[in-house]
Amino acid sequence: MTTRRLVSGGIVVIAAALAGLGGVYTYWQTAAPERTCASCHEIESAHEMWAQSPHRGVGCAACHGTAFSSGLHSLTQQGRTVLAHFAGHADDEIRLTEQQVLAVMDRCRACHAREYADWLSGGHSASYADVFLDERHNEREQPTESCLRCHGMFFDGTIAEVVTPLDVTGPWRLADPARGSLPTIPCLACHRVHLEGVPAVRPDYSDPATIAARRAPRTAAVGFYDRDERLHVPASALPTVELSDRGTPIRVATDPRQRICLQCHAPNVFGQAGSSDDRTPRGVHEGLSCHACHAPHSNDASGSCANCHPQLSNCGLAVDTMRTTYADPASPNNIHFVACIDCHEREFLDNLTSTD
Repeated sequence: MTTRRLVSGGIVVIAAALAGLGGVYTYWQTAAPERTCASCHEIESAHEMWAQSPHRGVGCAACHGTAFSSGLHSLTQQGRTVLAHFAGHADDEIRLTEQQVLAVMDRCRACHAREYADWLSGGHSASYADVFLDERHNEREQPTESCLRCHGMFFDGTIAEVVTPLDVTGPWRLADPARGSLPTIPCLACHRVHLEGVPAVRPDYSDPATIAARRAPRTAAVGFYDRDERLHVPASALPTVELSDRGTPIRVATDPRQRICLQCHAPNVFGQAGSSDDRTPRGVHEGLSCHACHAPHSNDASGSCANCHPQLSNCGLAVDTMRTTYADPASPNNIHFVACIDCHEREFLDNLTSTD
């Protein structure tokens, strides 16, 4: 009888404990952040930014998951965070690991399915294997730490922990083959979830004719994650780049988003247009922003000519079939740099002669 009572009592205690834990867990997941996550000083700054962001109506768990989102791994990770807090070893500047960044990105898809699909179909969805096992590129340029500035900016390690050997002869292999399929440029490379902003609202229809005029200008809500500083820098705060072509200054678009492109598609240290990985438009397209032609997320430019040009150019040719890399990747006339003289050199010289 005594044993039965002990067993029954134990079951009751365990059931009560589980019910209590379940209640605490439910409260933690449903209560306002001020009463849960943000009650710890380590989260205060992140909460303040979240409260001013367009995502302020989205709960923490929707993006960051719960203690059980990744099973034992996330539970252990959260447990370490709690222990560090009570032990006084917590960092006031909490940073997401690459694994956490990718987990957040996976949850972005729930609300931003179209943007995710566009990103997946574009050049910025390249994986570690795509980038670091590219033989043609590695033969021209040895993998270095600077590669991680744009390809793997959330990776907390060295280039030697990504790919070996570090030379131009190869054969190259990933230090951790499991990393091969992971994206090197996730959403958070350009997007900061806690970025200050205002959610879109319906306009005032009392005077429809003035809706466009009264619409507040929207600033670029994107930026660049600086791996060295471990800091997300808004596009408006990024430095402008001065470029020249054989000593002649090049007009660069004032679009702040262009500065993000130039962080990775950058010229050499001399600011020579077209050098290194620079694709800043010049020639007939000088002054245009990358975003004038490339769609967000997908970078698709397949229909961009028709946005600005009539069907026929001044030459009487359809602009989308001209001999440029837009129509033929093997063309010697790069669409980013093409100038009239590239195709009409004789006519150009004749006109100069007739003018003289």
